[in-house]
Amino acid sequence: MIRQMSSLILATLGPFHLLHPRYNAVTLLELAQAHSPTKILLASYGPRELATGRWREAGELSLFHLLPWAEAKGIALEALDTLEHLKAEGELFREALAQYPKGQELLEQAAGLEAALQAVLTQPKTPADWASFETLRPLREYLEGLARLFGEGPATGHRRRRMEQVAACLQSLPEGRYVVLADVLDYALLLELIPNALTAKEHHPSEAERQRSVLDRAWRLEEGDDWALLLGQLGEVEGPEATYCAAQIYLAAGRLEDAFALLEQLVHSDFQHPAYLPGYTLARYGQLADALGQREKALRAYQATLALSWAPQEAREIALAGQRTPFKLG
Repeated sequence: MIRQMSSLILATLGPFHLLHPRYNAVTLLELAQAHSPTKILLASYGPRELATGRWREAGELSLFHLLPWAEAKGIALEALDTLEHLKAEGELFREALAQYPKGQELLEQAAGLEAALQAVLTQPKTPADWASFETLRPLREYLEGLARLFGEGPATGHRRRRMEQVAACLQSLPEGRYVVLADVLDYALLLELIPNALTAKEHHPSEAERQRSVLDRAWRLEEGDDWALLLGQLGEVEGPEATYCAAQIYLAAGRLEDAFALLEQLVHSDFQHPAYLPGYTLARYGQLADALGQREKALRAYQATLALSWAPQEAREIALAGQRTPFKLG
């Protein structure tokens, strides 16, 4: 009897999902949902990294949405990179190289390889684009360029060795339907190692995906944006994150009272999802309370930020600084 195994491999972009309206965090969630997986597999994280939530600090935006859905549906989750400890060798190796002129020269050459990689990560793409030759070629050229400079080993984080182990694991899976999430560079290697793997096809944009793209644009607020238009779009988006983003726009416009009123409304509601939102909300609420002369309220917000089981490092730093010195604009 032929074993039936269906693995859909999807590329994750970390914080770069903000730049891809047609391949944002909700897009990945919907692609996973459509595949109806029996298990979700993380190719780029190991068991210890999963247990410690390292993906949060790495800014893996898609996982902030996909993992809660999987947990709610009772879908098993497994991290496949059993050689995760080898990543640290790459960090130490580069730190050591930076101490020597020849090493600095090599690091500069490596930085020169990143221009094409940046173009891949920053130019908006659709789901099907990631498995195209035009996208995979610069990804693989970047990996090959690093290997030529440093050899396969610590400087590359043993990426090929780790993905060969992950590929072997995937090819030995029992019957079932799987969604495999892989960092975009690991993704390029896995498709080379598992040529028969399924990849994302064209995905019809949904309303949820559109709303996510509005939120992502608000997170990237720039001075030249039409802030009134963006506020109007946020008004059509469901969920507490839209309220936070609207408050950010009011803050950028110098309308502190309006921003504070929105955050005060938010902190008295259910604002637990996505998991990064409570930390950012409470830390910003504390700053606005300080700016408006409400020090006691600010201190309570900072304390609440630090009491969370997890908060983004930026939010924790804001709270720690605010406890020491009242926040002031400018």
